[in-house]
Amino acid sequence: MSLDGLVAGLLASDGTEEWAARTPHRLESLLSAMPLPSRAGIRAAARAIDAYALVRTGRRLGGLTPAEREGVLAALGARPRLQPMLDVLKVPVLLAAGTERLAGRAAPPTAPVPADPPLDCTPAHAWPRRSTADAVVIGSGAGGAMAARTLARAGARVVVVEEGAHHSTASFGRRAPLDRFTDLYRDGGATIALGDPPLLLPVGRAVGGTTVVNSGTCYRTPAHVLARWTQQYGFAAAAQLDAFLDEAERTLHVGPQSLDVLGANGRIALAGAAALGWRAAPLRRNAPGCRGSCQCVVGCPTGAKQSVQLSVLPDACAAGARIVTGARVLRILVDPGRPGGPRAAGVRVAVSGGAGRRGDDSAESEILAPLVVVAAGALQSPALLRRSGLGRHPRLGRNLSVHPATSVAGRFAEPVTAWEGVLQSVGVEELHSRGVLIEATATPPGMGSFVLPGVGRELRDELEDAGRLATLGAMVADLPSGRVLGRDRVLVRYGLSPRDADRLLHAVRAMAQLLFAAGAQEVLTGIPVAPRARSVRELDAILGRVGPRQLHLSAYHPTGTVAAGADPQRAPTDGTGRLRGVHGVVVADGSLLPSCPEVNPQLSIMAAALAVAEAHTGG
Repeated sequence: MSLDGLVAGLLASDGTEEWAARTPHRLESLLSAMPLPSRAGIRAAARAIDAYALVRTGRRLGGLTPAEREGVLAALGARPRLQPMLDVLKVPVLLAAGTERLAGRAAPPTAPVPADPPLDCTPAHAWPRRSTADAVVIGSGAGGAMAARTLARAGARVVVVEEGAHHSTASFGRRAPLDRFTDLYRDGGATIALGDPPLLLPVGRAVGGTTVVNSGTCYRTPAHVLARWTQQYGFAAAAQLDAFLDEAERTLHVGPQSLDVLGANGRIALAGAAALGWRAAPLRRNAPGCRGSCQCVVGCPTGAKQSVQLSVLPDACAAGARIVTGARVLRILVDPGRPGGPRAAGVRVAVSGGAGRRGDDSAESEILAPLVVVAAGALQSPALLRRSGLGRHPRLGRNLSVHPATSVAGRFAEPVTAWEGVLQSVGVEELHSRGVLIEATATPPGMGSFVLPGVGRELRDELEDAGRLATLGAMVADLPSGRVLGRDRVLVRYGLSPRDADRLLHAVRAMAQLLFAAGAQEVLTGIPVAPRARSVRELDAILGRVGPRQLHLSAYHPTGTVAAGADPQRAPTDGTGRLRGVHGVVVADGSLLPSCPEVNPQLSIMAAALAVAEAHTGG
């Protein structure tokens, strides 16, 4: 079906603006990158709205005048049970509209982009049908990259297998943010954790994994978390993580973000925290020389952010590691008859369409190795182990934490232009001991987790006035309330615990309090039934009558689904990351972490992977 009428209705377009006219085409390209269930769900919601318009007016949305379309959508939005359908549709529409509105406005780079360090990458279709190595690393993100570097430096012949493609820094600067978005994220960024409420859970898929598209924020794992992992769970490697965190920070050139490119969004967060007497400071990031392009989540176009394809994988390749791109691991090969029990024998890899060794659309390769490092991420690693016949542990795929998050925005009298400056700039830790971490986060328009309120002219006015909004995000250290199901197609389920639901509502209030303290005229709550508050007292009244299911929630840090620990009944891997029941298979990604790390987890994952890899360098 055509989406023109829906887009025109949501954006109050009369067909005269070029950017609005281009938005439906941009939306179609975005949908084409999404998995079939997400794409089908969005189209079904659009058809339902079209049918509602037909019943109400006798015509479909595309045949109505702008005023009539707005009336239909306003009537739909006034029905609380149907309003969530509108919010689901607004997310991709605002993504597409934000891209088109900024088309041609991007400033050219102020300095030449340096060449990326060399990587030894081979597309899967050019890789031999059968090859051998000392170790195969599945996944090239934070954990996989660190494991590959450690093993290669120890003298092992290492092959890294990556499902995504290699993207250079120069390529980021040549493409619109949304085009990069659909390429750099699995399922076009539409990964969903099903639950009440559902959570958007975007994860990267590229050489470098999610480090290519994260914010660059680098928190050390808190000491009390390391103590819990060691004492409560028996994750033996955690006892060494302090030294390995130091090494990860050195590798990534982590340091406090300088104030000169912080941006108005960050400065507002600092001002509000200072007025309240709250602890806040510029975040520590892996982006020396950051120019404040605010595009971290779609690949840094200047090369300042030291994601692992710029900082770790080049060292791994210099030590002899090789990377196979565009290759999905079908299964881990196991030799069941070895003395002492089953042992890893390598991996079988599916080459994406177009491999064409024999003119077919797909092909398979085998890479034989006695050590297999699983670093496909907390959502994909359980499925891979199940496909490989290694998923018998009752806790595999369980214990999922995701750092559920929500956002608010404050409207100020003066322009903020939040997308000019550092994307994630300031951390507010006043409530961190109570499980709430607030970060000043601004993205290119439409790409954040905050959804502007209203439909039609109201939404259009919000878009036009977005330059006066400052945005904050908060994530809560959650109980492990989710589960990853499936073998070939991953299904994520997540049930928000009552404790964490209360924390999210508390976070909304705290963020609003900070914005008002900084001088905000009003706060956009992210709650569709009550989208605006002009004081903390007004917000308190709103929060008293709604629950977390009225919030627009997202999550970014899945962990725990192949957790390490001493108890063989509760932990699929032992304290050194070895998968129970088979020799030669170790886990070195976020799935290994026994519980929510309570901070952005890149350093935690890298340090854990370094500990695991060093424990297994002897084979």
